[in-house]
Amino acid sequence: MAFLRSLGIGASVARTTLAWVRRDPNAGELNRTNFHGRTVSLAGGPALAVGATFGAASGARTRRLAAAAVTAGAVSGAVGFYDDLVGNRPEQKAAKGFAGHLGALREGRVTSGLVKIAGVGAAGLAASALVGSRRSGRFGRGVDVLLGAGVIAGTANLLNLLDLRPGRAIKGGAIIGAPLAVGRNASMAAGTLGAAAALLPADLNEEIMLGDSGANALGALLGVALTARTSTAGRAAALTALAALTAASEKVSFTKVIQDTPWLRSLDELGRRPPQA
Repeated sequence: MAFLRSLGIGASVARTTLAWVRRDPNAGELNRTNFHGRTVSLAGGPALAVGATFGAASGARTRRLAAAAVTAGAVSGAVGFYDDLVGNRPEQKAAKGFAGHLGALREGRVTSGLVKIAGVGAAGLAASALVGSRRSGRFGRGVDVLLGAGVIAGTANLLNLLDLRPGRAIKGGAIIGAPLAVGRNASMAAGTLGAAAALLPADLNEEIMLGDSGANALGALLGVALTARTSTAGRAAALTALAALTAASEKVSFTKVIQDTPWLRSLDELGRRPPQA
């Protein structure tokens, strides 16, 4: 019952938020041109961030887990939305990657990308501290918190890296989240996935895009669900995998790998609006 309730809350809040943002008189400022040259709305980002956060928090077994979900989802979504709005400016686009943002900082400029990186990292650390650790020693608990922070921030970054084609980030989130929606703390993952599923049709149809706001919030909340059910070894393994994928993204294009792998290409294109439509 709790599983279905969280699923429904996430979906309902995401759809309601999307409709509310689209009705706003300034909604046109969220329009962007995607890789097909179609006009899409960034309204999907805050809609997913709000819906997934509410859904995950409603499925939390304790107040601390609920607080962790709210912290990770709200902060990651907010700083991502800030980067979505500000990062398109010419002076912001000049700084690319972590090195580019640090270079801008050395010149006395704080980029929206750096604000996003710092915000997601801080949210991951705070959320991981709220999740806590089952270890008794102070050092062991500290290690677990740091590992959990890395998992939360790393998952947020991974889904952001995938958000280059319609539906890709949500599909990636579903692959990560499906095992988390079974067993302990399953309702947290269910609330997150419910919000994502509610927005998937509009994402695939190129009506909306997630942007950094939606992709970061989705990843961070799945990272919280993963952290909440894993031990030190599980968190370390997850962080190692996330770090490897992030490092690989600096060397190879995920889009090219997907296009060159038939089964990945089929999954990636499943349900997507045809280019000529």
